[in-house]
Amino acid sequence: MKKLSYLLLLVFLSTMTYAQKGYTPTNENLENREWFLDAKFGLFIHWGVYSIMAGGGDSGVAEWIMNQKQIPIAQYEKLPSFFNPTNFDPAKWVSMVKKAGMKYITITSKHHDGFAMYDSKVSDYNIVDQTPYGKDILKALKEECDKQGVKLFFYYSQLDWRHPDYYPRGRTGGDYTGRADEGNWKDYLDYMNAQLTELLTNYGEVGGIWFDGMWDKPDANWYLEETYSLIHQLQPGTLIGSNHHKAPYPGEDFQMFERDLPGENTMGFNQTGTISELPLEMCETMNGCWGFNLTDTNYKSSKQLIQTMVKAAGYGANFLLNTGPMPNGEIQPENIDTLMIMGQWMEQYGESIYGTRKGPISPSKWGATTQKGNTVYVHILNLEEETLELPSFDQKIKSIRFFDDDTKVKFKKTANGVILQLPADKRNEVDTILKVEI
Repeated sequence: MKKLSYLLLLVFLSTMTYAQKGYTPTNENLENREWFLDAKFGLFIHWGVYSIMAGGGDSGVAEWIMNQKQIPIAQYEKLPSFFNPTNFDPAKWVSMVKKAGMKYITITSKHHDGFAMYDSKVSDYNIVDQTPYGKDILKALKEECDKQGVKLFFYYSQLDWRHPDYYPRGRTGGDYTGRADEGNWKDYLDYMNAQLTELLTNYGEVGGIWFDGMWDKPDANWYLEETYSLIHQLQPGTLIGSNHHKAPYPGEDFQMFERDLPGENTMGFNQTGTISELPLEMCETMNGCWGFNLTDTNYKSSKQLIQTMVKAAGYGANFLLNTGPMPNGEIQPENIDTLMIMGQWMEQYGESIYGTRKGPISPSKWGATTQKGNTVYVHILNLEEETLELPSFDQKIKSIRFFDDDTKVKFKKTANGVILQLPADKRNEVDTILKVEI
C-alpha cells in the first residue's frame, strides 16, 4: 500500500509540470485579454506544403495528408521543392481581413508535418531553405499586419511527424514515417522551445501562441511550465492558448473550442464541458477541411457562419474562422465571397458583437444575447412564432427597439421573465436584433 501511494504521488507530481505554477499575468497581458474579448472575430489560416496535394482526391484530406495517406518522410520531403506561392500578397490578405471585419489573424507557423513556414535557424526544414519561393511569409505578413493594424497570432503544432526525437510516438505518425524507434523526448521539447523563441524574438510583438497537438500524447510530460514560462518571459503580453480539449492549465490566457460552441461536444473533440473564466474562442472551417482541398466544396453558407458567430458571442467567445490558401498563395474565391458578406453584416450590425460580453440569457435554439454596458442585444436566429419569452429576465427595462429601424417592440413582463411581440414583417432572415436598454 505504501508503494502504491508513493507511485500515485509520483504521478501527481509529474502532472504538476503541465502547469505554470503560480502564474500571475502582467498588466500588459490583462490588457491584451480585454482587447481579445472585444475583438470577437479573427481569421484562421492553415497553409503549408500539403496544399500542393490538394486533398489527393479525398474531400476529407488536407493538412493531415501525410498521416492519412501514410506518406514516408523521405517522400514527403519532396513536396517543398514544388511549393512556390508567387501570388502571395500579404497586403491583399490583410486588406481582406479588415474588410471582413476581422481584428486578428492566427496562422500556422509549423503544422504536424514539421515544416516551418518561416525562416527557422533551428531547422533547415523551412520555407526559406527548402522551397523555390525562398521567402519568409510570416515576416511579410507580420509587417503588413503592423501597417494595417491587425494583430498576428502564431499557431504552433507540438506534435511533429518528422522530428526523430518526437519519441515515444503518439496516436498519429506511425511506422510508415520511416523514423527509427528511438529518440530523446526532452531534446524534442528543447527544439520546440528554440523555435518558439525564434517566433517570439524575430517578429516583433506577437498577439498569441495557439498550441495544438498535445492530444497526440495526452499522458506525456510536456514540461509546459518550462514552455509557458519561456513565452511569458520573452513577451509577457503574448496570450497562450492550447487546443488540448481539456480545461485550461495555469499559464494559459485563453480557452479554445474546436468546431464547437463553448461547452458543446458535437465533434467529439472537447472532452470537458468546463467553460473557464478566461477569454474564450471558437474555431471553425468554411468548408470541411482546414487546409486547401480542391475537392472539398462543402461550403457553409454565410448565414450559417454569421449565426454561429453570434452564438459564440452569446457565450462571450471569439469566432476564429478558417481559410486554407491555395498553393499559389491566393485565397479561395469562394472564401473571399463569404468573408465579404460577413464583413458587410459586421459593418451594419457589429455594434451588437464587437466589445460585447455574454448576455444574461445563454444561447439556445432560438438565438443568443450579448451585452455592452446597459444595452442587451437579443439575437433572434431561429423562431417560427411571433412571440418570444425571455425566461428569468428580471432586469428593469427602459425600452426595447428593433435594431434595423429603431421602432419599439411590444413586450409584457411576466412572473417568469418577459414576452416579446415579433411580427413576421419585422423579421430579418439572418438575425433579428433587438436593443434592450436596462
